[in-house]
Amino acid sequence: MLAGKRILLIVGGGIAAYKSLELIRRLQERGASVTPVLTAAGAEFVTPLSVSALAGQKVYRELFDLTEEAEMGHIQLSRSADLVVVAPATADLMAKMAQGLANDLASTLLLATDTPVLLAPAMNVRMWDHPATRRNVAQLRADGVAFVGPNEGGMACGEFGPGRMAEPLEIVAAIDTALSDGPLTGKRILVTSGPTHEPIDPVRYIANRSSGAQGTAIAAALAALGAHVVFVTGPADVPPPAGVEVVAVESARDMLAAVEAALPADAGVFVAAVADWRVASASDQKLKKSRDGLPVLEFAENPDILKTVSHLTEGRPGLVVGFAAETDNVLEHATAKRLRKGCDWIVANDVSHATGIMGGSENAVTLITGDGAEDWPRMGKAEVADRLAHRIAAALAD
Repeated sequence: MLAGKRILLIVGGGIAAYKSLELIRRLQERGASVTPVLTAAGAEFVTPLSVSALAGQKVYRELFDLTEEAEMGHIQLSRSADLVVVAPATADLMAKMAQGLANDLASTLLLATDTPVLLAPAMNVRMWDHPATRRNVAQLRADGVAFVGPNEGGMACGEFGPGRMAEPLEIVAAIDTALSDGPLTGKRILVTSGPTHEPIDPVRYIANRSSGAQGTAIAAALAALGAHVVFVTGPADVPPPAGVEVVAVESARDMLAAVEAALPADAGVFVAAVADWRVASASDQKLKKSRDGLPVLEFAENPDILKTVSHLTEGRPGLVVGFAAETDNVLEHATAKRLRKGCDWIVANDVSHATGIMGGSENAVTLITGDGAEDWPRMGKAEVADRLAHRIAAALAD
């Protein structure tokens, strides 16, 4: 997919800039050419010589460079690529993009380009979670900018959380998706997956047996058709697929917030097995056994994410797909659920113990739409995902 593709790589300032060197090498292995742009801050972490040596091209650095402007002006530089990639994308660079600022070569290129842009954010967890950054990210997403990462993990500053730049191969997969010409190219699709964990105390929680395998397969299938997939996942047993934007959450309320932040989208596929209830007042200390008897847990109802999105008056995806995991009267219960929730489609399956579907590698589903019900034969979860992805592509093309 990347052979002959031209990538304009903007390297921002941050410790993660060292990964850009590996990214250049991986892109060239796949036949892509890389034109590097190094910000002043980026040059504090990687040298122009090392970037140029790996890319096999000169490094562009200065906006007001008479020679470079005469040979290839920044306007042409910004439009001669098939994709503009910013890795690492710092909070500062994203703020400039969101506000339309252009006071150096990198920000000017980003403002002047009509080429698709992919950002790989990297920053301290508190910077990523700051309201200003969240506003800027939301604006950039609304502007059609694609994201890969950030991932969660330990940081150079010693803190832990979301903010680590995606690994080079993850970025390569996202580039491959961004440049694909599948039937979902240009579409933004939200997928929820996995279980949610509802805390009882710091060491105990309420959950279910969902592995996240089916949601992960669906996200991968949609991305393979060219969609930009925002993958909101609870604590699943399987790793998220490459080439999607991953948002990791724990509880149902966390998931709802992430879903709302990911909108607008062309379609939403709500595969996650969200816990219906939570402990109303989770203890901040471990509950101890007592001679006075068992602890009394009071429950509260969790937000209904599928119903909330289905009934939005503004920002509702054009196609909303829900999932119904049932243990009896599958068709009856799932049909009623579609009407009750207000979604367009329901994918129903029998997860009773005898089927082995919950946590297994296969699935047997019934697709329920306004036109009726369609039984699909038992098949691998990847095959279910591929079939559903193509149905979604056909629906969005109408």
